[in-house]
Amino acid sequence: NRAYCKGIRDVKKGELIVIGERGVRVKLPEYPRTGTGIFEFMSSRASSERPTQTMVKRIAEEIYDIKVKGGKIAVVAGPAVIHTGVAEHLAKIIRMGFIDVLLSGNALAVHDVEYALFGTSLGFKVDEGYRVPGGNRNHLVAINEIMKCGGLRGAVEKGILKKGIFYECIVRGVPYVLAGSIRDDGPIPDVITDMVKAQREYRKYLRDVDLVLMLASMLHSIAVGNMLPSTVKVICVDINPAVPLKLVDRGTRQSIGIVSDVGVFLPMLADELAKLKALKGLPNI
Repeated sequence: NRAYCKGIRDVKKGELIVIGERGVRVKLPEYPRTGTGIFEFMSSRASSERPTQTMVKRIAEEIYDIKVKGGKIAVVAGPAVIHTGVAEHLAKIIRMGFIDVLLSGNALAVHDVEYALFGTSLGFKVDEGYRVPGGNRNHLVAINEIMKCGGLRGAVEKGILKKGIFYECIVRGVPYVLAGSIRDDGPIPDVITDMVKAQREYRKYLRDVDLVLMLASMLHSIAVGNMLPSTVKVICVDINPAVPLKLVDRGTRQSIGIVSDVGVFLPMLADELAKLKALKGLPNI
């Protein structure tokens, strides 16, 4: 008989549980002695000293190669993607067909909608760099607009939401899962507030991914890292060097960390992927 891992909450009465270590053989996945692609180039786990342009080019090539082979890419993103003014670049990557699932929380969606409707994030004009008088209301107006439409999809179908990260996900059929937290404003109807259900949805979409790109979201990045087998490649981008190190400390040892502002990283990645697609095409999309 073969034992397998199962979440504690999913254990049923009467099931046999392996206790201790005797008689248990764990077959570990085989890894090449040297890495491949970006994983060969990045020998250390978290770096702010590698040449950024070279790193981004290697990451783009890794993503492209996975997609050409029919693999899947997941993105875990935090609201800093909106605050730093690079929402359109993540939307562009989704639009080009490189992303298969987006995992995040309420904040990314609400800020994405606020930026799409008003050009602001928490009342701050992202592109021009100044605070809008009375702009603090924009955040709540964005939430109310989505609630009136019954969710993000309803807002797209009614023509309220016409651009942005979640607009691209919906029109391209890219699934997204939003997990709630105690800090959420709203939350919008798309957010799963039952944590057990949210975890199950995350796991469902992570089951067959080949690479996870984590962008400026410590909470969701570490959570997703704990759900991944060691065979899944992980790239964690965060301006705080503690984040990729925490990811490794919590058990995601196959990850590599890039200490960089996501506002610098994403535009470069979008450009490199666009070049690869223009040069070679993307037959599986």
